[in-house]
Amino acid sequence: MLESIVIVILILITALAGYYFRLLTFSGSIAAFIVGAATGWGFGFYGLLVLGFFFGSSSFWSKFKSHRKETLENKHAKGSRRDWQQVAANGGIAAISSIFHLLIPSPVWLLAFLIGLAAANSDTWASEIGSLSRKPPISLRTWKPVETGTSGAVSILGTIAALSGSFTIALLSFMLFSVSLYEGLLIGTFGFAGNLIDSILGAFFQAEYKCLVCKENVEKTEHCGQPAFLVKGRRFADNDFVNFCSGLASATVGMLLYILLT
Repeated sequence: MLESIVIVILILITALAGYYFRLLTFSGSIAAFIVGAATGWGFGFYGLLVLGFFFGSSSFWSKFKSHRKETLENKHAKGSRRDWQQVAANGGIAAISSIFHLLIPSPVWLLAFLIGLAAANSDTWASEIGSLSRKPPISLRTWKPVETGTSGAVSILGTIAALSGSFTIALLSFMLFSVSLYEGLLIGTFGFAGNLIDSILGAFFQAEYKCLVCKENVEKTEHCGQPAFLVKGRRFADNDFVNFCSGLASATVGMLLYILLT
């Protein structure tokens, strides 16, 4: 009982600190508390360490050389402060897996939890570090160079960052949860696969708009004070939707493979 109270207090302090240091919006801090509480009850302190590493490293890379990313934030619907939708998109799989583990305890939910965070970490590191590449990324839809920050585009630096982000979570899993080498490879591989799925969905399915004033392609429904015109994808498929779906897909396939081969 005392341990649970301590965990809740730590999660609350962390969520409030995220809001105070402008890493989270108010809604984002509430969502972070909910995700953290589910994780703490489902996988305990070690689960919180993995979750905390993801949010901490993501926030660090978001702020790293942020002056070079200011022009990118103008294209996207959201900046470096995470709101509840971004928290849910990146931590939702972890929270859902934690709840299922509470209801139906099984190692498969731990695997889903870790793959979901590995996929989120892989995608975030790819986006934040890849945006610092000196060479423009290549669109998976046209195979031509596009502007940095374009959804569905990849770069060598971003791909290396994606692999690093995914397998860092796998290494943490190996250290904290004593998962087998095979399970660690599953976590790292399917975490990276989540980033690839995210890039593919971003290239072919995610909504993209053209500003009728400045003629820029953006991810916002409004730009320069005017409604923007949809030129690609589906309106409901924003970046948060794509992030959640890619994490869900990679965690689900990873779970199924784990069940079939064990």
